[in-house]
Amino acid sequence: MNKTNKGNPGLDRRRFLQQTAGVVGGTALLSSLPLSWAVASGRPETTSAKLGFIALTDAAPLFVAVEKGFFAAHGMTDVEVLKQSSWGTTRDNLVLGSQRNGIDGAHILTPMPYLIASGAMTPNNVPVPMSILARLNLNGQCISVGNEHADLKVRLDTAEFAEAIAAKRSGGDAVNAAMTFPGGTHDMWIRYWMAAGGIDPNRDISTIVVPPAQMVANMRVGSMETFCVCEPWNRQLINQGIGYTANTTGEIWNDHPEKAFALRSDYVEANPNATRALLMAIMEAQMWCEDPANHEEMAQICSRRRWIHAPYADLIDRIQGNFDYGTGLVIEDHPQMMRYWKHQASYPFKSHDLWFLTENKRWGYLPQDFDSQALIEQVNREDLWREAAAALGIDSADIPDSTSRGVETFFDGKTFDPEDPQAYLDSLEIKRLA
Repeated sequence: MNKTNKGNPGLDRRRFLQQTAGVVGGTALLSSLPLSWAVASGRPETTSAKLGFIALTDAAPLFVAVEKGFFAAHGMTDVEVLKQSSWGTTRDNLVLGSQRNGIDGAHILTPMPYLIASGAMTPNNVPVPMSILARLNLNGQCISVGNEHADLKVRLDTAEFAEAIAAKRSGGDAVNAAMTFPGGTHDMWIRYWMAAGGIDPNRDISTIVVPPAQMVANMRVGSMETFCVCEPWNRQLINQGIGYTANTTGEIWNDHPEKAFALRSDYVEANPNATRALLMAIMEAQMWCEDPANHEEMAQICSRRRWIHAPYADLIDRIQGNFDYGTGLVIEDHPQMMRYWKHQASYPFKSHDLWFLTENKRWGYLPQDFDSQALIEQVNREDLWREAAAALGIDSADIPDSTSRGVETFFDGKTFDPEDPQAYLDSLEIKRLA
């Protein structure tokens, strides 16, 4: 990463930590540093936070922030990073908050803070204010297909796949496509992919919810034709001889936004310095995850029981950007590998949040007259990301000039102009508007 460090004591501190942590034991050293030195921008109001995660490789910045001492280095010595069984559980624990034995924040599907803050996906539709502080990654999800359709070698074009599932359905058999949470990123990717090929995800196939860690087991017993999820579950499907990768979602939308780091807004308001400390630690962990020199150690960290608890062999290849699709197609150094920092991966573009809300309108999760822009202004705290970037001395090349990344183009030629989301919505043939 290019960072300007002349006369910047924060960067001198980070370089010192990086050079010495491996010698004397990173976490112990970092946690022993004086709080006033570790958090130059202000002492945290609290040293604790409870953060949830799902067992996926795009949660790696949270694992690394614990294991490599980044939280401790910023004065957050009592951060708990807690495994959640499903995205529904993550939502429920965010609604509770840590004061009621829930959590303060999470590694989360980007649309979820909006669905929670709007009350669209909460118990009794009660809104819970949320704040998105950073994007955790770009790309890195996959759509997998079961070996029942191995002869089709499905990729981006779903024409033959559509015929196969239509024939199966006409015979009276159930046909399912699995995602991880209604209105979430995986739901958006698999729906977009199917609809682009003429498959109506509300009529031609049943779209079901399955927690990420249960995808492989459900495919093994024939519960679905296809699923969308992050790693390591797509690679594990191949390693166990159950199915193959049709596409990695960056092929649907290059450098698409994926997970976010979000906190309950009441935590942010009560603990602005602690919030900044958490954000800075996660941003530094993202830089660490991006570095290819760290990928083997990163895969080892992810494989541990407390984190993903999956074999190293299911993790390492795709973390390094090497994709064997299980069909004979192999792409090394994949251009759409997961990004944690490069390509401005950490910055939460408001234009990307607008796309997710527009797609949620497309599929009827939000009403057509929903005021997306107003909620984005409340939830998206890119201003805090910029403050953290300034405190870390991040090079200006890694800091966007605008809250919009501009017009986005998808694999089927459709374009999304954040200046005119209605035109995008109107251009889509298959949809289910509320």
